[in-house]
Amino acid sequence: MEEIPLSEHPGRYADRGVFVCFEGGEGAGKSTQAAALEAWLTSEGYAVRHTFEPGDTEVGRRVRQIVLDPATGSLADRTEALLYAADKAEHVETVVLPALARGEVVVTDRYVDSTLAYQGAGRTLDVAEVERVARWATGDLRPHLTVLLDLEPSAGLERFEGRDRIEQESLGFHQRVRASFLALAAADPQHYLVLDARCPVEELTAAVRARVEPLLGQATR
Repeated sequence: MEEIPLSEHPGRYADRGVFVCFEGGEGAGKSTQAAALEAWLTSEGYAVRHTFEPGDTEVGRRVRQIVLDPATGSLADRTEALLYAADKAEHVETVVLPALARGEVVVTDRYVDSTLAYQGAGRTLDVAEVERVARWATGDLRPHLTVLLDLEPSAGLERFEGRDRIEQESLGFHQRVRASFLALAAADPQHYLVLDARCPVEELTAAVRARVEPLLGQATR
């Protein structure tokens, strides 16, 4: 039997709880919108697990320091990709899956798409190979919805004074990252919401809320 490429695989979606991911380039406002969604869901009585990658586990905190601290210097591209995959494996196993099993809404700032965009397209590794590792690390668990906040990299990078190890990469690197995010969203519109990050914060928040609300039948209050 011919193996189906992971990019064409339907993936695995939790049948309890709701998994929402925010993706986008640097300075796109992911943290702001994730926090706004958490606040609204909480006010509506839903249990929410607001999390992020890399770093929201004890193992992840160590990985985060390695991959983002400028003092780390250069890493082999495959080493970097594997470190991010390790963070994801621990994150899904110890944070995401338990919360979904309890029927909670999991809101994460970054997930697998970031690895495909940054370590795949950004580093110009074979994206299919990177995806195979990332999907294996996460048990091929997919978000019910990925919100992509799209922003021209030059505009997003202007929002930072001090930059971490990834933010310091070239404009060309970040342009490849953006193109990869957009391609991922275009390939699966059912599970993506693409928003122009230049829009007013309140407008973005309302658009996210409208797309998430129909999914909440799987969540518990």
